[in-house]
Amino acid sequence: MIPSQVANRTAAHGFWVLIASLLGYLIATQPVNNVIELLAVLVLVLLAIITPLTPLVALLILAPLRTLIATEAPSQFPFDIGQVGFAGFLLSYALFRAVRQQQIVNFTWTPLYLLLGIFLVLSGLSAFNATSLTAWLNEWLKWAQMVVLIGLVMNLADAGKWQWLIFGLIAAGLANALIGGYEFLGGSGALHLAINDRFFRAFGTFGQPNPFGGFMGLLLPLALMATLGYGLRLWRQWQENRRIDRVSCFAMLFYLVASIILLVGIAVSWSRGAWLGFIASLAVLALALPRKASQSAVLIVLLATFLTVVLSTGLLPQSVINRVNSATEEYFTFTDVRGVNITSDNYPVVERLAHWQAALAIASSHPWLGVGLGNYEAVYPDYRLINWHFPLGHAHNYYLNILAEAGIIGLLGYGKLWLGTLWLTWRARQHPDPLARLVAIGLLGSWIYLSVHSLFDNLYVNNLFVHIGLMLGLLAVLYNQTWKHHKVGI
Repeated sequence: MIPSQVANRTAAHGFWVLIASLLGYLIATQPVNNVIELLAVLVLVLLAIITPLTPLVALLILAPLRTLIATEAPSQFPFDIGQVGFAGFLLSYALFRAVRQQQIVNFTWTPLYLLLGIFLVLSGLSAFNATSLTAWLNEWLKWAQMVVLIGLVMNLADAGKWQWLIFGLIAAGLANALIGGYEFLGGSGALHLAINDRFFRAFGTFGQPNPFGGFMGLLLPLALMATLGYGLRLWRQWQENRRIDRVSCFAMLFYLVASIILLVGIAVSWSRGAWLGFIASLAVLALALPRKASQSAVLIVLLATFLTVVLSTGLLPQSVINRVNSATEEYFTFTDVRGVNITSDNYPVVERLAHWQAALAIASSHPWLGVGLGNYEAVYPDYRLINWHFPLGHAHNYYLNILAEAGIIGLLGYGKLWLGTLWLTWRARQHPDPLARLVAIGLLGSWIYLSVHSLFDNLYVNNLFVHIGLMLGLLAVLYNQTWKHHKVGI
């Protein structure tokens, strides 16, 4: 062994002896909780040195803790945990590339840049009417960060590394779903969220059930298709080699269990918007999964038959059936609620409709540019209905919210963004890798879910723009791979 190798090995041994000595000292002198936290940070730092995918997965899990920290922390945390995690991920990524003498940013084009760029420009015009430029900037930067996330994902997710992104997304949803299950069984103690005087609506780390259900529904189509994709991979491996790949087997079981837990999460959120969004996403999955239109039609008929049987034969509790029926009766019959007699039963629906009317009033006064992104709450007192003094932060319908905040121009930009995204995702279904193809279909189901649930709520809250931005980055990777495959005619 040459002297330089001996010196390097000696230095490495000395480093680990120093770390072990420091840990021993801390264990002997510090509280157990502090030692565990320090060890967790140390493990995260060490894994971040190996790959920046580690802090990215950590970001996905920690970002939704924003509301929980703001409401439950014993002392006020001065920074948004999601933004701190995002900055840590950027730093880790930059150091990882610099140490390996790689180019920090290797720009690769994706049509998503154009779609998001158009929306950023059109919604940016609303700054001219913004009552609060700070609120406008905070909201606008969410979309700018999505552009950054797409670029970083395209640099990180080469070869098969994009599969780790799916793992991070589903792990984040799984962690929140487990918290929601605890709350459903009484852990929250929130009496105003009681269901049938026995259980409680789950809200995870979101503080409210509807965005929690939205988070579950956004990820569930992806988890379902990942389960099917890894199952198909296992089947083909068995057919070809008569062997089972342990990694694929573990992945399939993980996504299968996660799918069941996420589905339960949607159910215990008791969110009608989440339920309707999931049904719509199932219909799109049935449409996109087969390669032939006739097979798609058969799947859709089977799905419709199954739902009809479930709803009409008493297989579901009556309380669930009543809630589904009330969603179609109340939300799709928009009326002027200024003269409605408010009761404990209709209060949530009337409150939401009152905010819809306020959004329409704002849009009527500022039809083209709106009142500025993020400014719905700031101007709400001037447009509220007489019985509804307090804003909910947004219009509880994202299309109306964008119309009020960014005007007709901003709404057109938002529509172009998601219609273009749907088209790119549909094209990515032609990916040659069966797993990637199914993941693209899962993303299609997620976009449909987001589109439907946005009729009843705003899902760009509690740092979920991080997860949506990463999913867009995943789409960019799969779409570019599909395009290259067809270009070279492989």
